[in-house]
Amino acid sequence: MSRNILDEGHIHAAIRDVVANYHADLVGEVQAAIAANAVVVVGMAQNPHPKQACKALDAAGIAYKYLEYGSYFSQWYPRLALKMWTGWPTFPMVFVKGVLVGGASDLKKLAANGELQRMLA
Repeated sequence: MSRNILDEGHIHAAIRDVVANYHADLVGEVQAAIAANAVVVVGMAQNPHPKQACKALDAAGIAYKYLEYGSYFSQWYPRLALKMWTGWPTFPMVFVKGVLVGGASDLKKLAANGELQRMLA
């Protein structure tokens, strides 16, 4: 599988820095959390799905780092940078050992079939 990402050669030189550095501070913060924690959940306020992911991890007794960025009413531009970086369109974004595993329903499936525990072993 390969992700369909616009080739740098098809981005005008005048805007390449803008694309490359779009909310790079936020992306860097998430990358640092992923490097420092086995499980990271990136979410937003008012969205029930990040809470579901956290509850599933709590129920499984798995420690995690939770990062929250804005709500439906704020910080959607910074969150867009995370979507651009990962290619994942929704929140939460759940990372296990540096691997994006998807959202809350994807996490629950991994926990139910034992894959989550294998990834953390």
